[in-house]
Amino acid sequence: MKALLHHIKSFLQSSHFKIYAKRFGFFILGCIAFVIIASGALSFYFNRNKTEIIAKINTKINENINGKFHVGDFQYKFLTGFPNFTLALKDVEIKDNQWNIHKHTLLKAKEIEVRLNVWSLLQNEINIHKMLINDADIYVYKAENGYSNANIFKPKKKKSAEDKSDTETSIDQIDLNDVHFTLDNHVGHKLFDFEIESLKSKVDFDGDDWQTDVYLRTNIESLAFNTVHGSFAKQKILEGTFNVSYSDEKEKIDVVTKNLKIGTDSFDIIAFFNLTEGKALFGINITTTILWQNASNLLSANISSKLNRFDLKEEIDVNCDIKGDFNQEGDPKIVVQAEVKNNELSIPDGLITDCGFKGIFTNNFKPKDGFNDANSAVILTRFSGKYKNIPLTIPQAVINNLEKPLATGIVNSDFDIENLNEENTEKWIHFTEGHASANLKFQFDIVDLYITKPRFIGNVNVKDVSFHFIPKNLHAEKVNVQLDFTEKALLIKKIAYKHNKNIIYLEGKIDNFLNLYYDAPEKMIVNWDIYCPNIDLKQFLGVLASSQKKKVTAKKTTMSDQLRNAIEKCIVDINIKADKINYNKLTATNTKAEIQMIDSRLVIKNGSLQTSGGSITFNTTISPNGKNYNFVSNAQVNRVDIASFLRSFNNFGITSFSPKNIKGRLSSHANVSGFINSRGELLTNSMHGKLDFKVTQGALLNFEPIVKVGKFAFPFRDVQNITFSDLSGNLNMRGEQIDINNLLISSNVLNLDINGIYSFGRGTNLALTIPLRNSKNDAKLASQEERDAVRDRGIVLHLVAVDDEGKMKIKWGKKGKDK
Repeated sequence: MKALLHHIKSFLQSSHFKIYAKRFGFFILGCIAFVIIASGALSFYFNRNKTEIIAKINTKINENINGKFHVGDFQYKFLTGFPNFTLALKDVEIKDNQWNIHKHTLLKAKEIEVRLNVWSLLQNEINIHKMLINDADIYVYKAENGYSNANIFKPKKKKSAEDKSDTETSIDQIDLNDVHFTLDNHVGHKLFDFEIESLKSKVDFDGDDWQTDVYLRTNIESLAFNTVHGSFAKQKILEGTFNVSYSDEKEKIDVVTKNLKIGTDSFDIIAFFNLTEGKALFGINITTTILWQNASNLLSANISSKLNRFDLKEEIDVNCDIKGDFNQEGDPKIVVQAEVKNNELSIPDGLITDCGFKGIFTNNFKPKDGFNDANSAVILTRFSGKYKNIPLTIPQAVINNLEKPLATGIVNSDFDIENLNEENTEKWIHFTEGHASANLKFQFDIVDLYITKPRFIGNVNVKDVSFHFIPKNLHAEKVNVQLDFTEKALLIKKIAYKHNKNIIYLEGKIDNFLNLYYDAPEKMIVNWDIYCPNIDLKQFLGVLASSQKKKVTAKKTTMSDQLRNAIEKCIVDINIKADKINYNKLTATNTKAEIQMIDSRLVIKNGSLQTSGGSITFNTTISPNGKNYNFVSNAQVNRVDIASFLRSFNNFGITSFSPKNIKGRLSSHANVSGFINSRGELLTNSMHGKLDFKVTQGALLNFEPIVKVGKFAFPFRDVQNITFSDLSGNLNMRGEQIDINNLLISSNVLNLDINGIYSFGRGTNLALTIPLRNSKNDAKLASQEERDAVRDRGIVLHLVAVDDEGKMKIKWGKKGKDK
């Protein structure tokens, strides 16, 4: 190494190197001198021929324009652009002949630097090698009638091959710095506005064809294909190199660029622009990988305002195709395609995780209906994801008409029912187990980008679902449900409800479901066919309880809220058949009824059942009233065993006798109302209404009031075992008190007529009319007329049974009198 350094040092100090260095220095000085002399010569030439050169430039420019060209001053730039001849044109303006009408100057520049080919200039030819435009405004204007100030340029005459020469005027290189460019097209309502920081282009000519690589850095003030809808990429910095080529035969410009920066994102673009007379067709294809929000912010306001309500967490692959005619009004045709994989989609209604799909946006959904929002659509294919932990697959969905969006498609899902608890933010229903699958065609409106009024056709199957319906405190276990949604009705099939010892099988139908569910749930009628092998009716009284209303602040209605609202407002019609029903101590068989549930009321029509050896037909309405239930009933009792019947209803609260005191078959007609508590027990003293009754084959056993009277008045008759040939009456119930009208008792011991007031509490006042004759043989008389004729013969006692400090006291006298 030291030897090499020593050798180099020796060479640099040698006489040969000094000679070569001296000669090279003279060469450099000679070149500099030549440049200075040549530039000085060119300066001398310009100053001597300035008038002629300016005249040639003006002539050349005016040969190619229809308008006015004005230059403030010409200057020669010494040494700039050598060996070319460089001129600086100061305060340049170019105006078309109709400037006074539209007031838009085509070109206004503080300086335009023109570099002329010296050899061509010496041969009296103007060949512009390079043009630099600095600090300028270029405004291309096109009026509604199709006139453009760019028409200032005269059409270039075609030359034959033999007429062409190498000295023909051309511009090989163009540079723009700090140029404001505007293309204002009033025919198509288009506005392109760019603040160009730098544009550099060197053109290679091949006859009338040319090719160039254009470097451009600009701020996009407006890229509006339709000024009504706003600009694309507004206020974004665009920077990149464009490969631009022109074909004279096709009259077409092709543009290709890779890694073009718009804002912070990179794009690959392929574009074409036709320059044929009468049409200005163009096409732009853009490919990128970009975040959703970044892509949305590059689009016009009418599109981005909608897309910004959505978001995708990860980048997506996007291809955008724009085609149109600069001379036509309205939007160009826009088709955007995106591929989404393993992403997270935010929508106004929530969040969809594990999301993947292929999406297409087009503003020309129906080819003959134009390019506009009303004819725009978003098409999704192979969609999959999880909404509130519920898996969804959508083979295809379409959202069309972005002015009044309507979504249609098919959705499939298969999930565990417990996942629905996440949607139920109000906690009105809680699922503990079960599985559901759905296959549905759907249609729903989108209002302010929120899903409203979804409608479905298809089926939903639910297996082994257990839930707690909190507003009614209703619990269900292992319920199976099959729902079939049709255009005309919702069919509810194969529901099996089991709870404790209760078993219920249900099938239902809701006509006009799709319309009434959202618009008028109070008019929606759910028709149920119910079969019950065994049921305890008391356990279902909680279903009637009014849901406790909570004061809530106004908010968007969720699907859960809508379902709850429909459940609470709809009318339920039930045809029920039960093999066995238990209610308190009542056991009924062969029960049939038509039941309506309206709001919180239970209306039972045409009810019939068999119990206590007889039958009952009835119509009843049960309504919640505070913590209790109000009932109104019209019932017909036919030959039931009176003792068993009274036991079933806890003797209707009567304490003065018990079912063991009476035997016989009861027939009655009742039109009564009253209250029962939440346990299904009749509230004592709450009944009001009328009751007519008749007992056949009856007997009164050890009934204390009669026994007391018998001991006093008939000590030798068996008043403890009284059999009746006639026991009937008419009662008017008024809560605690009962008006007894024409209570007739015809027995083997005595006959008795009772009128007055019987009270469950205080206030009993009964008038007893008792013929003293022995009626033992009256039953043997052939007819009722004969029995009535002998009924009141002989001595008749008039007694009163009155309340005496809570106990019943028998006294002589008639009702209303002391004696």
